[in-house]
Amino acid sequence: MNVHEMRVNLGVTQSEFAARYNIPFRTVQNWEAGVRQPPEYMVSLLEDRIRTDLVNRRTASLPKYNPGKRDLPKRCDYVGAISWLQAVRACIGENIVFALDEALMCQGSFGGHSDEFIVWVYGSDSVSRFNGVVVLGNQISAYNVKEKNGLRYTNFNRTIADALANESILDMQGITEAISKYYYRNGNSFEGIFVAPEYQERFDRLADEAIEYYEY
Repeated sequence: MNVHEMRVNLGVTQSEFAARYNIPFRTVQNWEAGVRQPPEYMVSLLEDRIRTDLVNRRTASLPKYNPGKRDLPKRCDYVGAISWLQAVRACIGENIVFALDEALMCQGSFGGHSDEFIVWVYGSDSVSRFNGVVVLGNQISAYNVKEKNGLRYTNFNRTIADALANESILDMQGITEAISKYYYRNGNSFEGIFVAPEYQERFDRLADEAIEYYEY
């Protein structure tokens, strides 16, 4: 793929493409216009990154209960979130990475709900044979994954990015609570949190909500 094809496949503008991959806007324009040619190593790096981004698309809708699918262990049957997630992981029996609210539970930033039904993961499409499982993507970089208590989950920055990407269908209570805890535990600071440029404005609004979260 050339740069124009990569950008069109992603469905973003030149400015969004430039911001996403930290490339000067004028450089992207020159590449697409044929004024200059990107180095071969740059094309290769972009192709690898974009293939991953194309696989890990945003989720369009949440699954409804399907009697033809297998059920996961119920959250209400377990005292703690970690024990429930360990049971879910054992039931699925595949090498999954927990994401979004489940990642926050792994991190100790959110306790979840007793009637939890949706389980967000990165993994193979085959895990969709279980009720409530939402596969965010088939691939995720090891740099974005942490492991604890026998569970693999997205790190905090990737969890925030996934939340902002899927905000239209996501209950943001968990992420708001987690960001609030981060802020107060980090000396009233968001230092260490990084978001993609296209999400910065939305994160700033979310950060304001998070600061006020424990004031009510």
